[in-house]
Amino acid sequence: MKLNLKRTFFVGLAFLSICAFWQLYDYVIPLILKERFHMNEALAGGVMALDNVLALFLLPLFGVLSDRTKTPIGRRMPFILGGTAGAVVAMALIPLTASFGSLGLFFAALGLALLSMSSYRSPAVALMPDVTEKPLRSKANAIINLMGSVGGILILAVISLAAPKGDNPNYLPLFLITAGVMVLSVAVLFFTTPENKLRLPEAPETAGDKASGGRLSRPELLSLCLILLSVFLWFMGYNAVTTAFSKYAKYYWGMEGGAPANTLIVAQAAAIVAYYPVALVSSKLGRRRTILLGVALLGLAFVSAAFFKSFTPWMFVFFSLAGIAWAAINVNSYPMVVELSKNSNVGKYTGYYYAFSMSAQVVTPVLSGLFLEYVGYWTLFPYSTIFVALSFVTMLLVRHGDAKPSAQEIVRQDNEA
Repeated sequence: MKLNLKRTFFVGLAFLSICAFWQLYDYVIPLILKERFHMNEALAGGVMALDNVLALFLLPLFGVLSDRTKTPIGRRMPFILGGTAGAVVAMALIPLTASFGSLGLFFAALGLALLSMSSYRSPAVALMPDVTEKPLRSKANAIINLMGSVGGILILAVISLAAPKGDNPNYLPLFLITAGVMVLSVAVLFFTTPENKLRLPEAPETAGDKASGGRLSRPELLSLCLILLSVFLWFMGYNAVTTAFSKYAKYYWGMEGGAPANTLIVAQAAAIVAYYPVALVSSKLGRRRTILLGVALLGLAFVSAAFFKSFTPWMFVFFSLAGIAWAAINVNSYPMVVELSKNSNVGKYTGYYYAFSMSAQVVTPVLSGLFLEYVGYWTLFPYSTIFVALSFVTMLLVRHGDAKPSAQEIVRQDNEA
């Protein structure tokens, strides 16, 4: 059984466009809220959680809708194209409304962007398991996440080179460049990936499936719940850092302009280098053990960063470790969830995964923002370390979700390789 790298690369372009958007969003929006609208940390954290509140409901909804959609261009593609178009329009409006100083118009533009992105994230991610055999999904997800990191590091490089300075910076060029990256990526995906032709056939229903009504067994359901709880916990820790890092670097470390982006670039670069080796490691150790190693490494990186009150070159080491750790976690966690699904409900299980990851991203900007505002910026990394440590405990209890190829799958070849 062989993974079709070329096809997976093109499928990954959808995730590249998603990560390009969120990298810019997480970096720029907190600065706009603080510099243009003068929001305190707790209130800004609440605003940063709005996208995740919407996503909490919309990602499962659009995942299920895409499972049930049938069009000449596929189940997922209509959502990917429509969501990208809406997001691109909104990205031109966000910096313009911010420059007007109108909070109402700014929130309207922000709402359009968030609705558009929520409409196509689950369908875009579900496209990979639609066209990839179960035993190959960790390797495929490594390519998908690598593509996402490429999108993130590309936008970070743009920020590093072109981030505006001053009291009233103009962020419009950054938004337009990111929109261009998204349009190009999704256009290439559309013209190279005939979704209906590539989608795997539905697996035949077994006697066990009929007896259970297609439901998970109790041990499988328990493992699914523990995986999803682990996802929630490590996103509580990781997203606190990514959401607040631009402010933390500026107001705690005293960094200016695009300098903080260089630290994040190092993390993204380390993840890019690590993704495929991590997938190979997981094929030997198993997904669960590889995730546990990644969680332990992420906790080590965060607790180490907590000891420094100013920027030091050691941060490049810590963020490199964090990038490798996050690669180990991301490559394997989503495949563990969809391993428990059927081909007919991949979008539904993708929605489960994002419901829990987004729930964490609803809570953690507000909760960590309260600590930043009322206790101090020094709390950021200790806060994140605690939640990462808790996710290690819950992941230890998981027993299902590793790939277990059947005899038929072992001898089956990828005819389109």
